[in-house]
Amino acid sequence: MTETEKELHEILSKNLKKYRRDFGLTQIALAKKTGVSTNFVNDIEAGKKWASLATMVKIANVFDIHIYELLKPPNLLPDNLTSILKKYSEDVQASLENINRALLENDTIRSE
Repeated sequence: MTETEKELHEILSKNLKKYRRDFGLTQIALAKKTGVSTNFVNDIEAGKKWASLATMVKIANVFDIHIYELLKPPNLLPDNLTSILKKYSEDVQASLENINRALLENDTIRSE
């Protein structure tokens, strides 16, 4: 198995576990919904086996996602972009609080 294949197995494994848990499904329930064995779901999540394209489509349909989401690396955003987005959201929150405060002060002045 090549390094790229190992990475894809790991990505599929992690994403499948994440979606299954997010949807509150057991491996048994997912197996029933996709028509594969519970052992096969377990093996995919353990990175031991690879799902066929048809099986990945069935899995994606259970979660109402595009098949790409099962194969998408988890951290596509670089670390610095994540911190920039966090700072931006904090700035937006502070601005909204200032606007609300100003509106409340304006309403108080008008009512006096």
